[in-house]
Amino acid sequence: MKNISYQRIYQSREYLAPLGKIRFRAHFGGYSLSIDNTVFAMISEGELYLRACEESAQYRVTRSSPLLTIQKRGRAVSLNYYFVDEHLWRDLPTLLRLSSQSLAAAREEKAARDTPHRLKDLPNISFQLEMMLFDAGIPDERMLRHLGAKACWLRLKALNKHMGIKVLLGLEGAIIGLHEAALPALRRQELIDWYHEVGQKKNQDH
Repeated sequence: MKNISYQRIYQSREYLAPLGKIRFRAHFGGYSLSIDNTVFAMISEGELYLRACEESAQYRVTRSSPLLTIQKRGRAVSLNYYFVDEHLWRDLPTLLRLSSQSLAAAREEKAARDTPHRLKDLPNISFQLEMMLFDAGIPDERMLRHLGAKACWLRLKALNKHMGIKVLLGLEGAIIGLHEAALPALRRQELIDWYHEVGQKKNQDH
């Protein structure tokens, strides 16, 4: 499998050379592809996956491109990278255009991470929720990303026992830059399952 992945890495370097010098490193059981330290694609089991972004949404819907799924702690987790099929490999202009969009979006996200933003500027975060996050010890986007949606939600839950699933999904969307309604189905279901598990455990403790 490693040889197949290396073949795909070398093919990606050749086809996407106009974008810049592509480097790779082991990541999530596969390999990440980056240009100027910005990851825009993944190689998994010999297949290429491009970072999903708003600009590529129409293509992904039209082609029904599946997202990259990995196993994490025994559960399937979908990442924000979509499958490049053989049809796209044969359409080099489109492959280059989509790859360029992925790289541009990744660069924008990286720049945004490096620039402090108010929490309310993120998707799904209202002024009221921003104040609640402050009270929970989560003052900025960097802390939100560091803790992750689940840990942040648990902090909010400790302050307000009525904190619901919509806030959990909204926090995840804020972290990855999507409205909560647009979360990948697999990730949404994983969070819903976790939410119910937390509720059941709390009931058992009582």
